[in-house]
Amino acid sequence: MNNISSVYSKKIVVCIPARYASTRFPGKPLAELDGKPIIQWTYDRACRTIADKVVVATDDKRIMETVEGFGGNCVMTSTEHFSGTDRVWEAVRREDAGIIINIQGDEPLVNIDTVNNLILSMKENPENEIGTVAVRIKRETIGKDPNAVKVVINNEGYALYFSRSEIPYDRTGDSLSRLYLHLGIYAYRYDILKKFISLEPGILEGCEKLEQLRALENGINIYTIIADGYNGIGIDTPEDLSNAEQFIKKMNY
Repeated sequence: MNNISSVYSKKIVVCIPARYASTRFPGKPLAELDGKPIIQWTYDRACRTIADKVVVATDDKRIMETVEGFGGNCVMTSTEHFSGTDRVWEAVRREDAGIIINIQGDEPLVNIDTVNNLILSMKENPENEIGTVAVRIKRETIGKDPNAVKVVINNEGYALYFSRSEIPYDRTGDSLSRLYLHLGIYAYRYDILKKFISLEPGILEGCEKLEQLRALENGINIYTIIADGYNGIGIDTPEDLSNAEQFIKKMNY
């Protein structure tokens, strides 16, 4: 892990929320991927970023024992949290952190360069309250998929809206408008994360079931960096795990 705390006064902390319960894939963080658990893959890649500290936030003893078993940092959190962001806040609230990076525990192949670019973007632009990542993708690939979250971005790089719907909608079929897939990696300033988790879910969040809309509904800006490409594979199902195994073998990870 490369340390840049000599340049910045507050720590950069990567927090990985991981819970055992999952509707589609129970025990997902502990499922083996090429010989080691998914959570270890995610943790190891996070440790290769320019963050100062990496910690897993969980509500399950089995996950905690696994993380500590491979030498990782882990914090036991409440089982009553509504979201992963709430879990992250409990884990980092006592840290001397300036920026908190939220990487989902089911992203074992998260792009290290992308995370580093997100961190640097937050450090170089103090007016950015939350940072996230998107990638340009073919409209026919994800346009009508409600599980693929789309984001519309203004000319200054700030998110206008996130949706499960095809936005912007191409009415004529020949528009040059870009379609961006949102990647669920977030960077929060400490005080903004504290504020965010105190806010009540809004109408838009309730409609789309997208937590980031709570920030937009309350006037918190979300700056979006554009990644060159997406080589991460989120694990939501056993089928995703099989795809990740094939990807690892193909790319010689």
